[in-house]
Amino acid sequence: MTPTDRVTGSVLSAMAGAGTFRLGGTLVGTNAFRLYEGELGVRLPLGGMANTGDIDIAQFERLSLALKDKVDPALADPFSALKFDPVPDIDPSKTWRWAQGGSGQLVEFLTPAFGQEIVRELPALGENAQALNYLNYLVADPIYAAAIYRSGILVQVQRPEKFAVHKLIVAARRRGSADQLKASKGRERAAFLVEAMVEDRPDDLATAYN
Repeated sequence: MTPTDRVTGSVLSAMAGAGTFRLGGTLVGTNAFRLYEGELGVRLPLGGMANTGDIDIAQFERLSLALKDKVDPALADPFSALKFDPVPDIDPSKTWRWAQGGSGQLVEFLTPAFGQEIVRELPALGENAQALNYLNYLVADPIYAAAIYRSGILVQVQRPEKFAVHKLIVAARRRGSADQLKASKGRERAAFLVEAMVEDRPDDLATAYN
């Protein structure tokens, strides 16, 4: 498996230590895609498909409210130690993104939307999150994955078959010219996963599609 880079690994390690993944936080996006090497027994191709992207953490709002538990320490503490600062939002009290000085690495918190895409609170993680439609499909019924960094980090990620279908859904809805590069990358990753799973896990792929 391809090791996790130092910047990403240090952030994931800090979040895991605080209980982010124990409390239902799910790693989504590029950094989750990179961990499918271990889940599917495949090697990701070299090039832009597996380039490191933002660290996106998603959690269901209702789960966050129902847990009556929270991360310890608060994520602001390890983020500050790692030189992350909150990215200002229109409403300063609803910051949902953190940026690391120097590297430009972003950590973003997301939650499923069922209509209006607004910023919501995730009490269990002690963070605000941007609500996005169709995210509920992606993060339901997640799986565990190992990030290869130091002694290893156990994280939670979305299922690869759902990742593939979700990428196709989102790509089909991207209309602006500026979004076409993202749409193309999404379809490329979906095609890679579909090709791998048609051979080894066709039933999982069919269920996700249905």
